[in-house]
Amino acid sequence: MDYRSYEKRLDYILELITKSRFRSVEAAAKRFSCSTRTVKRMLNHLRERGHNIQYDRLEKKYFIKKVE
Repeated sequence: MDYRSYEKRLDYILELITKSRFRSVEAAAKRFSCSTRTVKRMLNHLRERGHNIQYDRLEKKYFIKKVE
């Protein structure tokens, strides 16, 4: 995967999370044709960039926690 496609995927994941449509790492891995570990690394890269991404176990989805 080259840098451009990686950045596009990061942007897409971030868009899905902000729209509350990113439900599982497995579904994203299947969509991107990569491993679940790669998607987890992508989430960690987004967190390193300053996005406060959390997982809600009750609703079973990822969300961005707003800092008050």
